[in-house]
Amino acid sequence: MASTSVSRTVPASPDQVWNLIGGFDALPDWLPYIPESTPLEGGRVRRLTNPDGEVIIERLVDFNETERHYSYAILQAPFPVTGYLSTIRVHTVPGRNDIAEVQWSGRFNPHNATEDEVVDLFTTIYHDGLDALHKALSA
Repeated sequence: MASTSVSRTVPASPDQVWNLIGGFDALPDWLPYIPESTPLEGGRVRRLTNPDGEVIIERLVDFNETERHYSYAILQAPFPVTGYLSTIRVHTVPGRNDIAEVQWSGRFNPHNATEDEVVDLFTTIYHDGLDALHKALSA
């Protein structure tokens, strides 16, 4: 099983960050790669569409409002992986209430691709996503 993790400090309090990203259906609010999200099954599943019209279906598997994190599994996607499980988490920065650290991590099994290829793919997705979050919070 392969894995990757990317962290980024962003210019907002942990509560402000969580208020923006903590909703399982909130990706279009901060992530340009996902312009559309449709909640299914009472909000436990989201159907995402990327700018190319490709569909990604994900299931929420863990959610913790108090600790500000959630985990999800990919059920369907155009990615060369199986067994994908990812977590997005907002951390406090000791001694600071004006910034937060956001960590996006995932583990997965390569399928028709090398481990390096899929690690690079998701490292780039997480990095670009956290850059977009930083930009959204800086606006």
